Amino acid sequence: MKTLTVRVPAALVADLDAESRRRRLSRSEVVRDRLRHPAPSDPAGSVDPLAGLRDLIGSARGLPRDLSARKKHYLKRLGYGQNRAGR
Repeated sequence: MKTLTVRVPAALVADLDAESRRRRLSRSEVVRDRLRHPAPSDPAGSVDPLAGLRDLIGSARGLPRDLSARKKHYLKRLGYGQNRAGR
């Protein structure tokens, strides 16, 4: 087998890494599979906007469970947006 080196955007690498973890294959195997069997283009644009981030969801530990619903409360509690003394 020959080696080919290409430069790709970070978002594509994240997508390949997520797929390789999901399918339990190496990144190279996923790339070879995509080159052999390209996905059909979808003119409706039903691309999943969270595809590159799905593996990160829920990965942060120690945060409040209601953070997304009460973000303003937590920011205010931390003093975010308040004037600093001495300005």
